[in-house]
Amino acid sequence: MTKNTEIILFGQLSQLAGQERLTLSNIKDTNELREMVNMLHPGVKDIDYVIAVGKKIVSENVAIEEGVIIALLPPFSGG
Repeated sequence: MTKNTEIILFGQLSQLAGQERLTLSNIKDTNELREMVNMLHPGVKDIDYVIAVGKKIVSENVAIEEGVIIALLPPFSGG
């Protein structure tokens, strides 16, 4: 059975990818997710983005459960 993962891209990441959402199949963890996104959209690998799994930013490799929404967040500034 295929496990699809929905990924939402924000800011310059969506501009570089040319889309705001991706659906990838059978992604086990965040390391594999990052590799796949970088392969599909090479310009993205030059951005130091963070990954949020189910609305929680993660810095280590995390397993991706079926149905969880992933967000790729570029650096941003506020003030």
